[in-house]
Amino acid sequence: MEIQRLRTGVNKLDELLQGGIPRGFFVAITGEPGTGKTILCLHFTQQGLRDGDPVIYVTTEESRDSLVKQASQFGWDFNEALSKGDLIIIDALMRDSRDVWTLSRLTIDELIALVIKAKKEFGYTHARLIIDSMSAFWLDKPAMARKYAYQVKRTLSKWNLTTLVTSQYAITTSDAFGFGIEHVADGIIRFRRFIRGGRLRRFILIEKMRQTDHDLRMWEIEIVNGVGLKLLRPVELRREDVALPLNVTKKIIHAKESKEEEL
Repeated sequence: MEIQRLRTGVNKLDELLQGGIPRGFFVAITGEPGTGKTILCLHFTQQGLRDGDPVIYVTTEESRDSLVKQASQFGWDFNEALSKGDLIIIDALMRDSRDVWTLSRLTIDELIALVIKAKKEFGYTHARLIIDSMSAFWLDKPAMARKYAYQVKRTLSKWNLTTLVTSQYAITTSDAFGFGIEHVADGIIRFRRFIRGGRLRRFILIEKMRQTDHDLRMWEIEIVNGVGLKLLRPVELRREDVALPLNVTKKIIHAKESKEEEL
């Protein structure tokens, strides 16, 4: 049976995914802050609009206006899609009670309810959903990450959506918030960053994508103004180039075990 795939809007990434993300998937986009997660989500949004998919974008870490402005830096006019009703941006940051597409409380139940309301605006057609980021819903209770991620996936799976959810991953702390999403995701795309020779370098790795013979290499990327994400080349790094310090690794493992016990 042929698998229908959705283009991400990053041509090389689609090539590494055999054409894109399988329709109906729930995909985790994880990584440290500033690595390119939101920009990939903006690519996915713009490509959806080009391909005739309406898009629901939930933003928890920047305002709707900020998101639209960021998209414009890459030449994408989200205002037109918003005015035509092809794009709905649910703002969880500004919390304007007068705005129908605003989350007044950061709760999973309210998130799901508002996403379903937005999907009903589009009718029965397939739509793309981005939640950027899910981490905001469990920052004060990380042990609930897996439960909440599963609740979102299970409930929204009935609504003809292909979903990208971002999650923060901080290598300097014991709280790796991506763990909850990774357990339930159909695919995992991880962003990484390292300082080498005094220069920040960013990388992307497809860690998992069901039903897909995907590329297994880490690729160096750059963020280009007016273009967006660009994959440069696959890289061969030594283990010591990417491994965390032993004390940090132990903290993460201990924190993960503690969260598992709480669940």
